[in-house]
Amino acid sequence: MNIDNARKELLRIIIEKSFKYNEKPVFKLTSGKMSNYYINCKATTLDSASMLLIGQLFFEKIKQLDADAIGGLTHGADPIAFATAMVSAMQGSNIQAFVIRKEAKSYGMMKLIEGNVSEGDKVVIVDDVVTTGGSTIQAIDRAREHKLEIVKAIALVDRQEGGRENIENKNVVFESLFTRDELIEAYKNKL
Repeated sequence: MNIDNARKELLRIIIEKSFKYNEKPVFKLTSGKMSNYYINCKATTLDSASMLLIGQLFFEKIKQLDADAIGGLTHGADPIAFATAMVSAMQGSNIQAFVIRKEAKSYGMMKLIEGNVSEGDKVVIVDDVVTTGGSTIQAIDRAREHKLEIVKAIALVDRQEGGRENIENKNVVFESLFTRDELIEAYKNKL
């Protein structure tokens, strides 16, 4: 499937599985703020049909970056990183996946970062949804503490609520596959 068609199909799946909209703000967010839309990308990123699309689209965004690995804060980033690494291998590339834990393990090697990454590696930080950028920034900070070089941060969806600016304030280039405005437009055009 070509990239434009893959993007259109993934947008359709996000609208179907992960996007909820109401004219009134009825969705309570983590911040406690009420919103008229809610985005839960887990239903998309963990969907088997979506995984290949996500892997293809993220790989397309990073294949020219000379990145060694892709990952981010665990749960939101994991399926994206795994799908991208798999597509990378299918394309004859060797981009590894890694996971940044929310807390270091309290046993064994007590690792905070799992995967085939080493000090000095060039990495892409990913997340499913960026609102204020908190999870992405936490991943950036932990990756830097482990002396990984961040070459870019990419989200599946940017809620356009300051996350881009906050991430870019960390001197990291940020982009997303989709924005809140694109999701709302696609949702309304579907009706």
